[in-house]
Amino acid sequence: MPRKQIAIIGGGPAGLMAADVLSPFCDVSIYDKEKGVGQKLLLAGKGGFNITNSLLGEELYIKYSPYHFLKNALVDFDPSALREWLLQMGIPTFEGSSGRVFPEKGITPAEVLRKIKQKLISQGVRFHIKHEFIGFGLGNELKFKCGSEDTLVEADYFIFALGGASWAITGSNGKWKGIFDSADILTIPFQASNCGVEIRWPDDFRLNHTGKPLKNIAITVNGQVQKGEAMITEYGLEGNAIYPLVPEIRKLLSQNMFAQINLDFKPFNTEEQLLQKIKGKTAATTKKYSETFNLHNTQLSIIKAFTTKESFLNPELFVKSLKKLQLSVHALRPVEEAISTIGGIALSEINPDFSFKKLPNFFAIGEMLDWDAPTGGFLLQGSFAMGHWVGKKILERIE
Repeated sequence: MPRKQIAIIGGGPAGLMAADVLSPFCDVSIYDKEKGVGQKLLLAGKGGFNITNSLLGEELYIKYSPYHFLKNALVDFDPSALREWLLQMGIPTFEGSSGRVFPEKGITPAEVLRKIKQKLISQGVRFHIKHEFIGFGLGNELKFKCGSEDTLVEADYFIFALGGASWAITGSNGKWKGIFDSADILTIPFQASNCGVEIRWPDDFRLNHTGKPLKNIAITVNGQVQKGEAMITEYGLEGNAIYPLVPEIRKLLSQNMFAQINLDFKPFNTEEQLLQKIKGKTAATTKKYSETFNLHNTQLSIIKAFTTKESFLNPELFVKSLKKLQLSVHALRPVEEAISTIGGIALSEINPDFSFKKLPNFFAIGEMLDWDAPTGGFLLQGSFAMGHWVGKKILERIE
């Protein structure tokens, strides 16, 4: 029996993994509109290549929203399986802080991508770069633009892995959405996720403290708590204490509700413990606060900027602000600045094997689907797991 023809549109983590699973048994071609595959993988490695997370089982899949959509794929190809896959290519990994997993020190994102490509090439995968998907043809055909020419590609199965709308520099600009709209596939507008939040700083605070970190803090939004750190920016805050709370902030803003974050500068101390440090003291000064509570100038300045003079100088009221400083969020940063996006293909259009309900031989994986996950290795893990799952499911059809 002749080998099945597989066309994968998009050479990111999801597409590359699908190609790896399928290529020993099928003829696989990857089409990418950029100058090379894996552009987002390369950019993800800047500042530390956090490729997955050490969580397993339920602890892992509840990090995703909606988790039931990705559960089977994540259980089938979890972080331990991904680490083993990398190790077989000569890419050992290690677990860093907070369960984040990285390639061993000295292994660059470019080297990881090179080894993945070498593996795929050795398995017969063909790469067609600078091929932009521009529409559906008749039956099992897709239209591509390569330079000034249009071409039709036929295959037995097509896997779309076109990315979301974040990091447009890598090619993930979401422009494909209109093509699916025209094909009567329901899509949802893209929105930013894992992004900064906008807070209206007083001018003097913004001028003096932009670029400074707030470390060892906890932020609460609508009962959800996240510990970590945040960076003060011109527009507000960003960082790992903010990103996991973005879905809840987005929900509040979309409902025209008041979006407020409560900032705790001393998450490892109770209010009562802090009050004991100032027991019997009346008059307060900034110097005393700095010494008593081990605060630096930026922390004191942000509290002063969002409290009254009377509250700041009253030790008991100051402690309340130290544990629960209320800041209003006015907006999320735009999609173009986000680490990831939600939106894209509506999950109601997709079967459990990631095929389209209306197009059974066409599949979609990766960030082009409407799911969400925090930073910390979960985004890449989700994409790799989806690629692995769709590859397995296509092989089950062929057998």
